Amino acid sequence: MKALLGDYPCTSALKKGEVRSDRVRLEFEDVRPPSAGFKRVVRGLEFDVAELAITTFLMAKAAGKPYRLLPAVVLARMQHPRLVRNTERGPLAPRDLPGRRIGVRSYSVTTGMWIRGILAEDHGVDCDRITWVTFEEAHVAEFRDPPNVERAPAGRKLEDMLLAGEIDAAVTGDGPINDPRLVPVIPDADAAARDWRARKGAIQINHMVVVKDTVNKADADEVSRLLAQSIAVAGNPEMNPYGVGANRRNLEIAIDFVHRQRLIPRRFAVEELYA
Repeated sequence: MKALLGDYPCTSALKKGEVRSDRVRLEFEDVRPPSAGFKRVVRGLEFDVAELAITTFLMAKAAGKPYRLLPAVVLARMQHPRLVRNTERGPLAPRDLPGRRIGVRSYSVTTGMWIRGILAEDHGVDCDRITWVTFEEAHVAEFRDPPNVERAPAGRKLEDMLLAGEIDAAVTGDGPINDPRLVPVIPDADAAARDWRARKGAIQINHMVVVKDTVNKADADEVSRLLAQSIAVAGNPEMNPYGVGANRRNLEIAIDFVHRQRLIPRRFAVEELYA
């Protein structure tokens, strides 16, 4: 089976062959970062098994793409610190964001989805009154950005635009935030993230694993077993939860946020994602 899976502690045992199967063989394509292959998953339908951002998966599901979910989280983090501002441009609080410009790689990127949900729910921010400046189109070709989204000039970079004052804040990606001028917009972001997790009883999923509908149930179950074993070896079940029950609450909140942001036309039941 052709597979797309990033290099994480929870996937290491599987990708190194320390966890193996006599039934299925996964042929991993080297795509770095794995998000660079997500369009190939949902547009080209190239992979039998793939890591996929949860927002992309839900949008792909709504568009009728032939993938179903496996109950394995390979990447998650609390997103509150990822919305940053430039201290050289003066103070900026969440309540100040309507009417401002926020840069984000793509409007439908999962970190951006979580940030918008947090701003709306916990800070009363009308995210439709923010101009979202993007650098890429959505992974799912059928999606059209809302009218409050504009594309950054070709060749420009997110951090450069923030430092130049061309945008007021930015949703940063996977890498570390190394510039001391860039600080979270949400006050006490780490504490706010812990509070969110305690209130919600959930984590903020980034990437899970999907399997193509052409893969039969027995083979899909075997891939799921391999993922479970690899995750267990890594020993971080809080941020890499495995299982339908372990991920129910995480998925319910993700589905709700994605639907409220009009990225999907209806709220899926969790069971539908695995069907």
